[in-house]
Order: sequence, then C-alpha cells, then structure tokens
Amino acid sequence: MDRMVSPPDTSKSIKLERYNSYIRRVNSTKLLNASSKLLFRATLLVALILVFLFTFNYPPLADTTHRHLHAHSHFLSSAFGAWEKQVRHSSTPRRPNGLTVLVTGAAGFVGSHCSLALKRRGDGVLGLDNFNSYYDPSLKRARQAMLAKHQVFIVEGDLNDTPLLRKLFDVVAFTHVLHLAAQAGVRYAMQNPQSYITANIAGFVNLLEVAKSANPQPSIVWASSSSVYGLNTQNPFSELHRTDQPASLYAATKKAGEEIAHTYNHIYGLSLTGLRFFTVYGPWGRPDMAYFFFTKDILQGKTIDVYETQDGKQVARDFTYIDDIVKGCLGALDTAEKSTGSGGKKRGPAQLRIYNLGNTSPVPVGNLVSILEGLLNTKAKKHVIKMPSNGDVPYTHANVSLAFRDFSYKPTTDLPTGLRKFVKWYVGYYGPQLRPKRESRLDN
Repeated sequence: MDRMVSPPDTSKSIKLERYNSYIRRVNSTKLLNASSKLLFRATLLVALILVFLFTFNYPPLADTTHRHLHAHSHFLSSAFGAWEKQVRHSSTPRRPNGLTVLVTGAAGFVGSHCSLALKRRGDGVLGLDNFNSYYDPSLKRARQAMLAKHQVFIVEGDLNDTPLLRKLFDVVAFTHVLHLAAQAGVRYAMQNPQSYITANIAGFVNLLEVAKSANPQPSIVWASSSSVYGLNTQNPFSELHRTDQPASLYAATKKAGEEIAHTYNHIYGLSLTGLRFFTVYGPWGRPDMAYFFFTKDILQGKTIDVYETQDGKQVARDFTYIDDIVKGCLGALDTAEKSTGSGGKKRGPAQLRIYNLGNTSPVPVGNLVSILEGLLNTKAKKHVIKMPSNGDVPYTHANVSLAFRDFSYKPTTDLPTGLRKFVKWYVGYYGPQLRPKRESRLDN
C-alpha cells in the first residue's frame, strides 16, 4: 500500500522574504530622509546667499521709497517754480509806472488784442483763459501762440477756480484787472443757459471776491454789453437810458453784472468800470459773429440768412472796429482810480463808472453784405427772413460822449476800412485757397 507524501514546508521562506522587504523599506526611508535633509540644507544655503547679495547690492525698501517721493516732490517743486517764474515775468512792467494787469479771457477776441496793446506799451500782462469750446478752440490757441511771441503768458484756468485765482493774486500784486472773460452770444443762451450763469455771474462774483480780499485791491475794468439796452427804443443809446428790459439771457447776465459791480463797489470799495461794447469786429474775431460767418459762407458759395424786422425794415448794427475798442479799454484802465478797500474792508468811497464803446454810425446788415461782396469779388446768395424771437434786437446806436469826455474815446475806423482789414486777415489765416480773385481791394 502506498504511503501519502507530505507537502514541503515553505513557512520559513515566506518569513525570510517579509524580513528582507522590511529591511529594504527601512533603508529606503533612511535614504529619503537623508536626501530631504540635504536638499533642505542646500536650499537654505542658497536662500541665505541670495539674501546677502540682495542686501549688499540694493538699499532698503524704505530708502528707495523715500528717494522716489523726494524725486517726485523735487519735480513738482521745479514745475511750480517754472510756472511761477513765467507768471512773474509776464506780469512785470517794462516801463516806469507801468500797470500790472490781469486780463481774463486773454485768448479771446478782445482779450488778445488788449493784452498785446498793453504789452507793447510796456505794461505787465498776465492772461487767464479756460479755452472752452463755445467756438473752435484752435483759434484761441493761435491767439495764445501769437501772444507768447510777445512774452504774454496765459494761465489756463477757470474764473470759478478760487484756489487758482488766490494763488495768482498771491504771486502778483495786480494794480488792475481787465475782466473780459464771459460766455458770449445771444442765441446760444437758448441752447445752454447754465453756461451764462456760471461764467457771467458766478465767475464774475468769484473774481470780485478774490479781488476784494487782495492787499492792495486792484482797480477793475470789465466788459458789459450794449445788449443791456434790450427793448429800449430811444436812440442813440445813452448810459442814462433804462436798461431793465433785457431781451436775452445774455443781456440779463450782463445787466446783473452791472448791479453786482455796484454792490462790491459800495460794500468793499472796489474801483469798477463797466464798458458796454457795441458789435466788435476785426482780425482774429469770433466765428459766431455775422460778419465772420458771412465771409466764410460767401467764399464757400453757401446761402446766408439776412434778417429784417417784423415790419420789413433792415436790421442795423453799430459795428465797432477792434482797434477802437482797444483804445477805449486802455483809456478806461488809465483813468481808473485806485480801489479804497484793503483786505476786504472799505475805507472810503470808490470810483464806479459805466461807458458805451461804439462807433456811433449804425449800418444796415444788407450794407455789410454788399461791402463783403466787393472785397471778396463774389456775389452772396442771400436769403432774407424775418428776425426770430431769439433775443436779438433790431437796432443799436451808441452815444459815446461820456467816454470821450473822460478818456478821449473817439472811434476812427469806418466799416469798409475795418472789413478790408478783417478780410485780408481771414484769407491769410485760413489759407491761399480762399484768396479772392482780385487782391488789390485788400491791399489798398
């Protein structure tokens, strides 16, 4: 009988294999730990080396920040120093007893001409203008460039910027202010009435507030308007006529300015002279004025609207050439008495005046068009329409006897002569392609 064979005993082999596996895991763990320690020590060493190099080659962050702040502060200080130097240089008179004049609206039509005239005779002139976009700002920039050639500096800023105005009065002891900045135009008030309140009333008040506190207080000559006569039917317009019936918001703000001027004169002793301009025209003029856009449209072959009154009469204006207006402004400045206040306190009665500055010769708008047709050698395409109810008045005529009595104001330029000078400038400024066929009419 066969005997059963017993299976081989493998328990020892299994135990040996488990032991060997355990030894391998232990050794692997020891190697990994050793490697980790080595890597950590190497990383730490590299980090220490980088920190050392960074500290050695670069200053502390606080020092760097301080350097940058100091450099920025130095830049601002230098920029302000250069600005203040320009302000002082421009406003320093070059003749004995010369005026030191702040001209607001200096990049405007009348402002640029007055600034140049003052500078040429040796007065100190500093301009202020906000270069708004009521009409093409490039024309204002061109006037600015023209004035810069004659060393007249224009500060770009707004009348309602009180800190700026105070800074200007701190830097310069102005003897006079020629305040010409305003929102102009009769018809535009129907589109943007708030601009007239902001500029013509709030801006004027802000200027007077700063001026009243100045020591010494300056004498102020400012631009009112013939528009204040409104619905007045007496002719020629006299400063004694009523001005309480304005026909436009523009006129109302100018009339308000006259009343505000009276208040600051009465309470604070500011010397104030208002000038009522009558339809100013000439080279570097305003594009929103009829003579200007008539010239443009006639040259371009466009139809122009010529107004007539509701009863069929021609609209007429007392057109006043820019050079005559400048003479009037300078005459008013030269005869302005000193303000009597100091630091906002009145010490005695002060001068308060109002004058018409016109040409004293009203011309129908149809005649204006005929003169332009001759100068441009081009027939205008006219569209005669009734004057709309937009604030325009049918007729203006200045009585200037008061200005003649007080500072010898006497206009000397008739409309054909003034328009000839304007057209010559217009063609030269806007390019030879606009030059009329016959130039001899411009060169006489």
